[in-house]
Order: sequence, then structure tokens, then C-alpha cells
Amino acid sequence: MKTEVYDIEGMSCAACSSAVERVTRKLEGVESSDVNLTTNKMTITYDETKVTPEMIMGKVEKAGFGACPLAEEKDSKAQEEENWGKQEQQRDTMKRRLIVAICFAVPLLYISMGHMLPFELPLPHFLHMDSNPLNYALAQLILTVPVLIAGRKFYLVGLRSLFKGNPNMDSLVAIGTGSAFIYSLCMTVTIPSNPMNAHHLYYESAAVVVTLVMLGKYMESRSKGKTSEAIRKLMELAPDTAILYEDGTEREVETASVRVGQHLLIKPGSRIPLDGIVAGGSSSVDESMLTGESIPVEKQAGDALIGGSMNYNGAMEMEVTHTGGDTTLSKIIKMIEDAQGKKAPISKLADKVAGYFVPTVMGIAVAAALLWWLLGGKELSFVLTIFVAVLVIACPCALGLATPTAIMVGTGLGAGHGILIKSGEALETAHKVDTVVFDKTGTITEGKPKVTDIVVLDQAETSDGLLKLAAGCEQMSEHPLGQAIVLKAREQGLELAMPEKFESVTGAGIIASLGTSQVAVGNERLVEQMKVSMGDPVKEQAHQMANQGKTPMYLIADGKLKGIICVADTIKETSVEAVDQLKRLGITVCMLTGDNQKTADYIGKQAHIDTVIAEVLPEDKANVVESLQKQGKTVMMVGDGINDAPALVSADVGTAIGSGSDIALESGDIVLMKSDLRDVYKAVKLSRLTIRNIKQNLFWAFFYNSLGIPVAAGVLYLFGGPLLNPMFAGFAMSLSSVCVVSNALRLKTVKL
Repeated sequence: MKTEVYDIEGMSCAACSSAVERVTRKLEGVESSDVNLTTNKMTITYDETKVTPEMIMGKVEKAGFGACPLAEEKDSKAQEEENWGKQEQQRDTMKRRLIVAICFAVPLLYISMGHMLPFELPLPHFLHMDSNPLNYALAQLILTVPVLIAGRKFYLVGLRSLFKGNPNMDSLVAIGTGSAFIYSLCMTVTIPSNPMNAHHLYYESAAVVVTLVMLGKYMESRSKGKTSEAIRKLMELAPDTAILYEDGTEREVETASVRVGQHLLIKPGSRIPLDGIVAGGSSSVDESMLTGESIPVEKQAGDALIGGSMNYNGAMEMEVTHTGGDTTLSKIIKMIEDAQGKKAPISKLADKVAGYFVPTVMGIAVAAALLWWLLGGKELSFVLTIFVAVLVIACPCALGLATPTAIMVGTGLGAGHGILIKSGEALETAHKVDTVVFDKTGTITEGKPKVTDIVVLDQAETSDGLLKLAAGCEQMSEHPLGQAIVLKAREQGLELAMPEKFESVTGAGIIASLGTSQVAVGNERLVEQMKVSMGDPVKEQAHQMANQGKTPMYLIADGKLKGIICVADTIKETSVEAVDQLKRLGITVCMLTGDNQKTADYIGKQAHIDTVIAEVLPEDKANVVESLQKQGKTVMMVGDGINDAPALVSADVGTAIGSGSDIALESGDIVLMKSDLRDVYKAVKLSRLTIRNIKQNLFWAFFYNSLGIPVAAGVLYLFGGPLLNPMFAGFAMSLSSVCVVSNALRLKTVKL
């Protein structure tokens, strides 16, 4: 199966996107087709042996739209800049045409309706309706034509879509305003023989409705542009040029021309062009735009650098490790774009309604007009008002924009906080999460054992002396606990001697010769093997520390027990706060670990976690998640390691920690760029806020149409109320789309 993204041209509302999805899904071999009305992009997955791009484009074009595959070979930044350029150009064209329409619509309104105001606006005698009805009509006709020409897109696209069998919002505007214009034209022709027909002109309705819809579309376009600001800001992080550093010389080159393995010079105050490692120098780097981490990160030789981050005060030489689409920044942007291209399940109802919306509205307009004419006995001008108002007030755009705009803003907001949500489905499912399962090592804890206690049992020794002795022996060990002892000694500036002999005792510890002493470091099993006496008080002290989640390691020198060094994987500073935040949301928090129950219980207690599931083999983690799901729980699994991948896939929402393995990141539905568990709370909160926003948008879209269409059909007039003027109907329709997009943009102001 192959997945491609196409730019779709000519869409104006949800009926359009629904039509494109419908025709492409009918192709044999197409697995899925999702069209995003906000970005005008279609993401399609198909069998290459059965379907070709030409077949896809042909189907879309037959439906009355244009389709163009996005060039894979193009740099994503160049592709997006090209798209933004097109959008800006389209907005400029819309603006110019809108200004033309307004310039003619305002005097048209003055002539046609000025005399109806309480303070009657003066008109020249030759334009007066009663004394010169033909001039009055011709003046309106002359002013209306430029407006309709400025809004010709509604007629060209709308009528073409209608004849192709896929009527859309443009079709409704074209039929409604076209009917009003043709009716008025007929009345104008008959004025010489019947001057009273000057009272039945609807030029202003046709022109003002077109102008208002153009205004609404322009405002909608500007608002939609703001929804993609998150991607634009990320794109702008990558500099177009880099300083190539070869043989001691500097040369400015295009970033796109840099290859893996080449060296770049990063000057203070400049952005890092690509991913790499520090080859020389040191500095502090701001990675906040990528990870959400506000504190600058210190970098020195061997440390990783992320392209797009800002170098602060030092000059560095870096070796490039990733370029183009393989950089972290490119992957983040791709992840956001993919998420925005995939629909959330909540949009299915709106999509289903949109497919039948326009034909239904056209049917209602015809039925309402006929009922008022045949049963109500109303004159043709009244019937036309009903017909035009129903067509113009209906707004399929609001339905189509309700979900994608909120998802775009939501995923963009998440990205700004270092929370990458891979799909609309993940965003929706996360709001239903009632159980969060944390892996322990590297997720709740630091994942790096640290020395916590040094207990001196021989009064002739000091804690530094014991640490120096143990660390000297452990230098040749690859065990994480041994490495923790070595790291502690180096942090304290202790000079370590290399052991002359070294032996690793499987499952027990190490034995080494250091100078004239034979030294052993290991667990209680090693003490027993070496037949070293250990009194009950020492055993009790060691067991107490073990119950606190620490691992006691006994230090033996020349056959005597000298001390105990405890090593523990300490919990992260933010773990407790994160767990408490999730609990306040009513979420049950569990911890999953392969550790023994006592150690796990202690860590769980420290982290305020009530449900601790211990002694679980890596391959059984997914089974634990599935058993929780069988209890009716909606489970989010949070992990960072390779052994977490099956559980991440099994969970309703898999959340991978950004510092973890590539496999975990691939398996996660949500990726947290920082190792800060408070971002789990932020992800759930963001999901709840976004889904609430979508529901508000959908409610408004359905409520507006459910209320507006009957009012336009004359329900209020039936009970003695007013008849809706088509101009007000057009204004209401334009306003509804703008309201939906504006409501989605409110998410940008939310504090997570």
C-alpha cells in the first residue's frame, strides 16, 4: 500500500470535500481517502498494482475539482513555502475582488433601499423609482453586473459542480443569486409596459449576498491561515544557509547542500541548521521551540544537537548526522502534517450529513417556494424571496470546518509544548482516557541508577575511601549499578586506580585485585559465597534500604565487610506532580515494572501511585494493558523502551517519551519531546479541550442550519413574524463559518 498527499483545488465547503472522498473511495484498490477542507489536501492510501496517480487525478477532475500530487523530492520547507505563497496570492485576489464588489454594492444599496429608511435618503430625479422607473432599474442592473463578475467563481465552480452531480455551497449561492438576478432582469424588460414592476426588483439581493459571501470567504481564508501558524513557525526555525567548516576555513553554503559527516561552524546567536553532535567547543542551546523545555541546555563535545535550536553564547563545531527529511525538525513537522491530514472519528457524522446536505437544501428551497405559491397563494416576488433565502442561509462550510480547524490548532498547540500527536483519532481517544499506565524505569524514574547511600562499617574507613575502592574495581564492569558507582566517584573528583585483575561473578558481583588488596563488590549472594560474616544489625539495615527501593551492594576488602553502597533508580522530580495532576482529572494511575514487589511498592508510594503491578516480564506488559481494557478501561500506556513497544501498541493511546528508543517513538500515538511526565497531563487536557471545541463547533453548525433554514423558509412569517431578507441570510451564512474558525482559534490562547 502506498500513501500519497494531493493538493485539491476548487473546494469551497464540506460538500466538496465529501464529493472528493466519495469518488476516490470508489476506486478499486483504494484503502482510505481523507480530505482536509482547512488545508485543501487529500491523504489517500491505495494499492499501486490496481490504482495509479493518473486514475486518482482523473476521478477528482471528473467530480469538478483539480488534484495535484505533492512532490516527494521537494524539501518540505520549500513545499510549504510554495503552498503559503499560493494561499497569499489567492487571498490577495479575493481581497481585490471583494473591494470591487463593495464599491458597486454600496451605491446599489443606496439606490434600491435608501428611500425605505425612516430618514429617506435623497436620489436624483432621473433615478427615482416612481418618476423614472426604467432608469431606476437600469442603474441597479449596471451596478449589479460588476459585482457578479467579481464573484464569478461562485457561478463557474457552483454550476460546474451542479452539472457534475456534486452540488456544493457555491451551487447554492449561484442558484439563489442567479434566480434573483434573472427574475429582476425579466421585471426590468417589462417596466416600459408595466412601470409597477420596478417595485419587484431584487438586484440588491443578488449583489449584496454575493458581496457578503465573498467577505465571509475572505475572513474565513485569513482565519484558516492562522490555524497553520504552528507549522510555519517550526519551518522558520531551520536556517536556509549554514557555515561549512573544512580544513580550518569557513564557507557559507545552502543548508540543503550539506551532507552527513560534514562539519559546520555554529556561531553565538545563530540557529543550528541540522542535527548533529558537538565536535568542538561548548555552549548553551535553547531547544524550547522543539521540546517545550524553557531552560537552555548545556552542550559540550559528544552531545547531540537538534537542527532549528538556538545557540546562545559559545561557538561550536558540529558534525552533521542527519539532513533533509531525516532531521528531528522535519520529522516533527511531518508528524503534525500527518495528524492534521487524518480525520478524527467525531467528524464522521458531519461528513455523512455534508454528503447529502446541499441536495437536501435545494429540495427544501423548491418545496418551500412551491408551498407558499400553491397553498399560500403568495405572489412570485414573495416566493422568490423564500427560495433565495433558503439557498443562501444554508452553510455546509461550518460543518466541514468544525473538526479540521480545531484539530489543526490543537495539534499545533501541542507541538509548541513538545507534545506531538500523530493523528486526529489519537487526539480524540485521549480525551476518554480513564487509566494511565506508566512504565517505571526511565519513565517514572530517571532510568539511570545513582548512588544514594554509603554506609561505613569499618571505623578505620571513610565514605570517600570506600567509594574510591569500589569505583576503582567497577571501572572494568559494564553493569549499570557498577557504572553508577564509578560516575559518583568521578563527580566527587576522586582519582581511581585500575585493577590488576578483574572477575565478574554472574548474578552476584565482581572480584578484583587493587594494589595489595583483594576487593569484592556485590550482593548478599556474593557475601555468602565468600563466607564473610555479616551480623544481624547489618542485615536489618540492608533490608530496610532494600525496602526503600534501593539496591545494597556490599564492599569486601581482604575478607572483611567494609561497608554498604546503595544504588537506586531515583524518581524524576516531576513524577509526583504529574501523578497528582492526573488524579485531579479523575484518572486512575498505575505503575508497571519488572522489579520485585517491595521495591515497586516503595517507588509507587514515593510517586503517589496507588496501583502497582510488579514482577511483570517485558513480554507480558501488553497482556496487563489488555486485561485493563477488558475491565472497560480506556488505557493510555506511557513508556520509553524497546520492551514497552507491544504495550504502547496494545493501549488505546500509546504515549512515548522522546528520550526513549526509536521503536518506542514509532509505536506511540503521542510523543513527548521532553522526559517530563507533566506533559502526559497536558496531553490529556489538550485532548479534552480540543474535543470540547469540536463539539461546540459541530453544535453551532447543526444548530445554525437547523434554526436558519426553517426561518428562511418562512416559519416565523407563518405565525405573524418577519420574512427573512436574502441579504441577512447571506450575512448569517458568512458569519457562521467565521464563528466556527474563530472558536477553534480560541484554543491558541489556552494555558496547558
